[in-house]
Amino acid sequence: MRLVIGIWFIIINLIGYFVMSEDKRKARRRQERTPERTLFLLALIGGALGVLIAMYRWRHKTKYLSFVVGIPVLLFINAVLYVYFLR
Repeated sequence: MRLVIGIWFIIINLIGYFVMSEDKRKARRRQERTPERTLFLLALIGGALGVLIAMYRWRHKTKYLSFVVGIPVLLFINAVLYVYFLR
């Protein structure tokens, strides 16, 4: 079980980082964007760390209070759930 959760943690956070980074690239090129709902969903299902790192690495969505507050809250919830399931 720990191995599965560990692999999930790595994969979902890499996906979260990639999707957030790609959304920033699309924003610069004025292309079709990733819906904010999708970014929050990725954070909710365990990828909050990846989304948060990309958010500040690329300075993307940092002016939106929903992201500045919401993603860290989801990261906290993710951490609590990961600890619960890994003990």
